[in-house]
Parts: sequence; C-alpha cells; structure tokens
Amino acid sequence: MNHTDTRTPDRARAAAPTPVVREHGGPDIWCEDLVRIYSTEGVEVQALQGLNLVVDPGDVVALVGASGSGKSTLLGILSGLDRPTGGRARVAGVDLLTMSRAQRVDYQRHVVGFVWQQTSRNLLPFLTAADNVALPMVISSRTDRAARVGELLDLLGVADCADRRPSQLSGGQQQRVAIATALANSPAVLLADEPTGELDDTASEQVLEAMRSAAAELGTTVLVVTHDPTVSDHVRRTVQIRDGRTSTEVLRQRVVGEDGVERVVAREYTVIDRAGRIQLPRQHVHELGLHDRVRLEKEADHVQVWADDQDHGLPTDDAAGTEEAR
Repeated sequence: MNHTDTRTPDRARAAAPTPVVREHGGPDIWCEDLVRIYSTEGVEVQALQGLNLVVDPGDVVALVGASGSGKSTLLGILSGLDRPTGGRARVAGVDLLTMSRAQRVDYQRHVVGFVWQQTSRNLLPFLTAADNVALPMVISSRTDRAARVGELLDLLGVADCADRRPSQLSGGQQQRVAIATALANSPAVLLADEPTGELDDTASEQVLEAMRSAAAELGTTVLVVTHDPTVSDHVRRTVQIRDGRTSTEVLRQRVVGEDGVERVVAREYTVIDRAGRIQLPRQHVHELGLHDRVRLEKEADHVQVWADDQDHGLPTDDAAGTEEAR
C-alpha cells in the first residue's frame, strides 16, 4: 500500500498544526522587562537585564551598542531563534513566549524576515538571484512568485542581477538580494544583523538606503542591529543598548527653517523604566564628573541633575543660618 501524501501543498498546510496567532493593533515590536540568562559550566551570564523596547509599525530603527551589550541576544529572541528567560515580548501581535515549535516555524516564514551579516549565509550559491528570492515563496506555496520576484528586485535596485548567481555579485548586490529574499513573503518585521558589516562605505550606504526605501514602500517595520555609525543617517530612530537594557534614544525629524532650507534635527532622550530608573549617557557622566550619587532639583516642567552638592558651591549650614538671620 502506498502511503505517499498526495495532498496538494495548500491542503497539506491546512492540515498542519494551528498557525501562529496574531493580535492586530499596537506596536510591531514590544518588549517588557526582557531577561535572558545563559549558564555555562556553572557560571551565569545575564545578557538582558530587564530590557524594554517599543517599535511602531512602519518605523525604521537602528539598535546600537558595544560588543556584549545584549543587542544580538535581543535579535535572536525577536527572530524566534531563542527564548527569553523572563519578561514578555510580542512581534506583530505574536506572543513569543507561547509559540509551539510548529508555530515558531510559521512565524519565521511569514511574520519576520531576517538578514545576516555574512553575505554567504543569506543566499544559496547554486541559485540565481531570482531563484533565491522565489525560494521562500515556493516553501510557502505562494502563487504570484514571478511578479513578486520582479517587484522586489526592482525595488532593491538589483533587477539587472536576476539571472546571476551570488558569486557573480558584489557584496552590496548580494545584501540587496538578501533583503529582497527576506521580504519575499511580506513579513511585518524585517530584522537585520550588521547588514553592512562586510561592506565598504559606498556599498553600505547603498544597502541602507535600499532597505529604508523598501520599508517605506512596503510598510515593513525594520530593526537593524549595528555598530556602524553611518546607519544613523538612514533611520528615524536610534536606540542605544547598554548592559542588557535600552539606555538612550536619538529621534530625527526633517524640519524646514524660516529660510526655507530643510534640515534634519536630532534630539537625544534617555529611557526610563517602570521603576523610574534611567541610564545617563557615558559621555555626559564623564564630562560632568558624575559619580556615586547626584543631586536632583525638580522644576515645574523638568528635573535638573547635578554633581555632588559640594561641587556647586551650595551654602553651608552656617551660611544658611546667616541668611535666615538677615
């Protein structure tokens, strides 16, 4: 008796375990008090220490931080490759802590796209650029593959590379094809791990601009993990991660001055968690000589942070008494 499964791909998919459950509305990336602890030979390393992050739909965000700050750990959790030890996280309405193994596969195929730093990890070397972009749609039984391939390659500026294999492409072209491949199944969120890490400055700029333009055209939310400072010029928001927590953010917006010239205005913010804790930028701490403790002064609409009182010539108790006597 022949036990071969003769169901069509669509029917086979319908008979598969329940696909991942998505709740619509709200941010595309939402993390609350996220913790990830690794244990190696009896030693515990806390990679994430109560991280909070919110990214709205359609936003393009760069996540920056030193080596070991926790940014790659966060990306692994958001991509479904890893699980947090504690806290809560949702991506495009999907609860990352409750997914079954089958739902995790569905999540990685349809909800998120991923681009690795190493160009060799993103594309199959024996397939053309067009075939690489089509492959995720073959797996998902998408029927409009040819049209979608052409649309994405054109959008990423590599339509002329459709019939070339990765070895025939430059590093920048490979990454743009990789982005097209990651976007093939119309994911809500695109995650990129150091996508310009192996590229020169010119190619990096082309890849980042192509990614930003594609996100704007398709409405895809983009989170780029990087140490490349030039990335900041291509995103609206840069989030700094330090010691396993988000610490500061820089928001950029284009404004037109009275002279009619358009400029990009950047403002830096520090992140405050639910317990009221903030991390001041290291540069500010060092330049202002802040250490051990600081003095706070609450004004009507802001709070001032000062170094220790003795550094600011505040009146002593005796001087204060003299003032009162007067």
